[in-house]
Amino acid sequence: MAYNEAPALKRTPLHDVHTALGARLVNFAGWEMPVQYTGVIEEHLNVRRACGLFDVSHMGEIEISGAGAHALVQRLFTNDIDRVGDGQCQYTLLCYPHGGVVDDCIVYRYNRDRFLVCANASNTGKVFEWIESQAAQGGAAALVEDLSDNYAQLALQGPASADILRPLLDMDPEEIDHFHFVIGELKGGVEALVSRTGYTGEDGFEIYLEPEHAVDVWQALMDSGRVHGIKPAGLGARDTLRLEKGYPLYGHELSEDITPIEAGLKRYVRFNKDFIGKEALEKQAAFGVEKTLVGFEMTAPGIPRAGYELSVGGNKAGWVTSGTLSPSLNVGIGMGYVDASLKAGEMDVIIRNRPVRVRVVKLPFYNKP
Repeated sequence: MAYNEAPALKRTPLHDVHTALGARLVNFAGWEMPVQYTGVIEEHLNVRRACGLFDVSHMGEIEISGAGAHALVQRLFTNDIDRVGDGQCQYTLLCYPHGGVVDDCIVYRYNRDRFLVCANASNTGKVFEWIESQAAQGGAAALVEDLSDNYAQLALQGPASADILRPLLDMDPEEIDHFHFVIGELKGGVEALVSRTGYTGEDGFEIYLEPEHAVDVWQALMDSGRVHGIKPAGLGARDTLRLEKGYPLYGHELSEDITPIEAGLKRYVRFNKDFIGKEALEKQAAFGVEKTLVGFEMTAPGIPRAGYELSVGGNKAGWVTSGTLSPSLNVGIGMGYVDASLKAGEMDVIIRNRPVRVRVVKLPFYNKP
């Protein structure tokens, strides 16, 4: 590699499938990923109405196992893993001592001695390094392994998901409760971890499997879903779907400089146990924060974008973290951080040096009818 040459983008096992489907591919966290196939709005609405199939094989998978696994998970993550049982998964946050977020993750509990952490693609390396460094701090031994190369991951999302998966799985998908998972067998003898989770606000499943089976399982899902209206969906639709539900995206609503309390995620922070960052978060919970996350809708034509300024009375009040034209609601929506002392129900977003009025609304923006 030449001195100034950028490293080659990583590719998922489904790269050739995306190319054959005419997907528009972009650099996302060092991966060449499909941002759209036929269009973000069409793919978004199809997930809401029927079903979309996403390739999310860029996500990271880190396993924590051994006699010290449970204690390590409890010390690392803000949520309480004992609130769920074996075969369940939990949304939680990994924090630094000052309360800033390393990453927001889903932790899968196989049993007390084995957990799988699903991390954001952009953070997999630092999440692994942080967990591994903390595992060496004493106590019972825990083995920390980055198994990301061992997994491909597909997200089947939308109201038709269970009907599409049913002919392919060795059990009825309806028997898998929300935020539960099974180790099942897919048609063709493919073993997979199947969880009833997702990032869209719709019913759906995330399927973890060996990379060599990804193409066959993708095609089997597309074949099964044809009568149900399934379509491939890219990262563009995944982003607008999560924004309509008010779900945070790392690097936008969450970062090393933003805490779960500031992000409105206190419900995922359990102060009944010790964890890294607890002291800093307890202070924020008790005494308040300087900035807080709000949702807003445009009351005039315009589309808010990340980085735009938010103002009140002509004075800068904060910034937009995420924004789009909501395909489901056909109105501009966004989230952003503002001074926590503000009580304004309306403010302006600065679009091309022009203030455009927005109103603060309660999240989520979209709820299923």
